Amino acid sequence: MNLEYFIAKRLVKGGETKSSISAPILKIAITAISIGLVMMLIALASGVGLKKKIREKVAAFNGHIQIQNYDNNASEVSTSPISIQQDFYPDFKSVSGIKHIQGVATKGGIIRTEDTFEGMLAKGVGTDYDWSYVEDFLIEGALPRYTGKLNDEVLISKLKANLLQLGVGDSFYSVFLKDNDPNKLPNNRRFTIVGIYDSGFEEFDRDIVFVDIRHIQRMNKWEADQIGNFEVFLTNFDELEEKANEIYGKTQSYLDTRNIKNDYFQIFEWISLFDFNIALIIGIMIIVGGINMITALLVLILERTQMIGILKALGANNWSIRKIFVYNGAYLIVLGLFWGNLIGLGIIYLQGKYRFLKFPNPEQYYIDYIPVHVDLTSVVLLNVGVLVLCTLMLLVPSYAISRIAPVKAIKFE
Repeated sequence: MNLEYFIAKRLVKGGETKSSISAPILKIAITAISIGLVMMLIALASGVGLKKKIREKVAAFNGHIQIQNYDNNASEVSTSPISIQQDFYPDFKSVSGIKHIQGVATKGGIIRTEDTFEGMLAKGVGTDYDWSYVEDFLIEGALPRYTGKLNDEVLISKLKANLLQLGVGDSFYSVFLKDNDPNKLPNNRRFTIVGIYDSGFEEFDRDIVFVDIRHIQRMNKWEADQIGNFEVFLTNFDELEEKANEIYGKTQSYLDTRNIKNDYFQIFEWISLFDFNIALIIGIMIIVGGINMITALLVLILERTQMIGILKALGANNWSIRKIFVYNGAYLIVLGLFWGNLIGLGIIYLQGKYRFLKFPNPEQYYIDYIPVHVDLTSVVLLNVGVLVLCTLMLLVPSYAISRIAPVKAIKFE
């Protein structure tokens, strides 16, 4: 144990400080570090959580990457079929990081009831469809099952159900144009609602109705192994651009790839701003905590002026004495970090479990509660960063020690 650390440890353990004038100032400094870390943890967890939740919602309806025919069709309706018999289906073995791949097809139609009518985008899904991405949005009823014979079960959004004044168990008729030609007699289908979902994304909830893909195949006169496009889900969203390019190079020349970042550019540009907001809050909190620690350290130095003079008279140099107070300040920072982590992570845990913090305007954030997500690596890096930066800031006030003259500092009773 070095001398500076030994003296700093004795100062921390000593009871003299508790009754000194610096005691309330030290408590304020510790409190400032704690509150600052709580704010940083909440900002980090809520920012990352909201980004993650929005990305999951967009991916739930589109997949991370779409593989489709290479044509000029920019609409959401499947016009030219592709065979499901591909080398990459059902397992994309030539590209790593692929979690799941599924075949879907879409067709525009109109839902009509006795009182009103609404447009819809029928999304046909089959036995390979992974419902786990949509299951979180289910608020009433059950998910449709398309494993047996062709059936008329559909999953409809809460928004669409309210507009049509329909509920679980109700049936409705829908009309689909043949080859988008209004002169031909349309296809009529009768569907029954088995479940209602609410994703919070009006862009999707307004149109998408999940149906059996075999209905679309029959109306389009496709074969049983023909679909509109493939939806690919990744294990790591951060690799989206890289995997999209890799998949493009591994598929046939007549197939094209699209990713949700390009399709929903505005949404992803918006959530990318969360990173700046998080960094800004963390920066401000570190500066506020550092200023409080600087004030506390200056008070400690002034209170220990006589001790500094004695140490200098005994031969201690300025840097050695400065390290004593830097160690002391670092201890106070660690104490603040301990309480900050305890309170901050506690709030995050409770929010993740009970979701008691709500958005006042959920329609702007596509979700009614504040989602949180935090990992151990981020927490450790945040704590280390705060400790290092605040400790470095303590070097500035510790320079005042070099200005203290031993002769003036030592007082004899």
